[in-house]
Amino acid sequence: MKQKLKDAIQTHGAKIGIIGMGYVGLPLVIRFGRSGYRVTGFDIDKEKVASLKKGRSYIAHIPSEDLSSLIDEGRFSPTDDYELLREMDVVIICVPTPLTKTQEPDLRYVRATSRQIAQHGRKGQLIILESTTYPGTTREILLPDLSKPFGEVGKDFFLAYSPEREDPGNPDFSTEKIPKVVGGMTPACRELAAALYGEVIRKVVPVSSPEVAEFTKLLENIYRSINIALVNELKVLANRMGIDIWEVIQAASTKPFGFHPFYPGPGLGGHCIPIDPFYLSWKAKQYDFATRFIQLSGEINTSMPRYVVSRLMDGLNEREKSLKGSSILVLGIAYKKNVDDLRESPALDIIDNLFKRGAQVSYHDPYIPVIPKTRKYAFSLRSVPLDEATIREADAVLVLTDHDGIDYEWVATLSSLFVDTRNVSFSFRNRFDNIVTA
Repeated sequence: MKQKLKDAIQTHGAKIGIIGMGYVGLPLVIRFGRSGYRVTGFDIDKEKVASLKKGRSYIAHIPSEDLSSLIDEGRFSPTDDYELLREMDVVIICVPTPLTKTQEPDLRYVRATSRQIAQHGRKGQLIILESTTYPGTTREILLPDLSKPFGEVGKDFFLAYSPEREDPGNPDFSTEKIPKVVGGMTPACRELAAALYGEVIRKVVPVSSPEVAEFTKLLENIYRSINIALVNELKVLANRMGIDIWEVIQAASTKPFGFHPFYPGPGLGGHCIPIDPFYLSWKAKQYDFATRFIQLSGEINTSMPRYVVSRLMDGLNEREKSLKGSSILVLGIAYKKNVDDLRESPALDIIDNLFKRGAQVSYHDPYIPVIPKTRKYAFSLRSVPLDEATIREADAVLVLTDHDGIDYEWVATLSSLFVDTRNVSFSFRNRFDNIVTA
């Protein structure tokens, strides 16, 4: 059974099923499809499936033509029919793993997907979880669910974990170029998963177990979270001392060893860094272990939206204005530049805070024409044009995302108050008296 599946993988005859057509699943669809595999994309969102069937992408950095060409070639079939899982040789799970309101892992999508595979899958399949989660998830959730209908892992079916490493909108690191960590439930599982990714990814990094692979992903993001928290805290101190933290970072970056630059901002966003560290923090409690760095960095990073609002209020107060009743134009609401990804964006927290304090809020973001309803917020706001009238009507312009293509110096020239959280004014702010860094 193992050799038959390996042969199908290496000859590209294996049918690939990918569950979750989002920022992780769609790039995998394209990578496997371009490599000659037939890929079926599963999603419970009927609107997404309908869009994909027409060859239309709903993610800005994924061109529609990449999908439509695969559909025309018969290499990509989107569906919401999970009974088709039985036809797959490989099933890759790319579903969300959010946090609950109490910052505990919310694995409802992983559990539901595991049950769907158990119900509609079959023996002989290779099943790989890519969703970020705590060490032990693959063994504790998927293995029991799949062992009941399929039999012995490593013999009757194959199970592995390989963490996603997507960086949306980063042209330097496509799916093909990012090394793939793979941990199998057994040596046979690892061998098959490594063989699969080896056909489409330049470098595969096998590790001894799913737990090691799961922990690896968390370490990567905890490393970033803690270092971003450090520089965010130092930003607050530097502002109080009258020192430009951006200039400090630039100077420190000239050291050729022992220093890696991280940059402050209005808070953490995206599907990984604000969430993943708390998966390990939650799991650590089962071992009577307190992850103090994780907790502290979380506290610092989640406090940044409030700090940004306080800096905005300081700037307005200096102009004898209160935040209540003031018109605030927000520039950029995506969690990072040049993407349409709003997941966990600190801009949403800041906009909510502004509304609660009585401000009038509008925004401009060329990538997000309408703010969709999220788990926490429903603002019903549309992006406004970035023209002279819009800028002059605002009591303050608040830069939260530094999208390319915007002439920030021109905006600052027209602004009553220009609040910069992303260092877009580094080349000209010394010539202005209306700029506040936050």
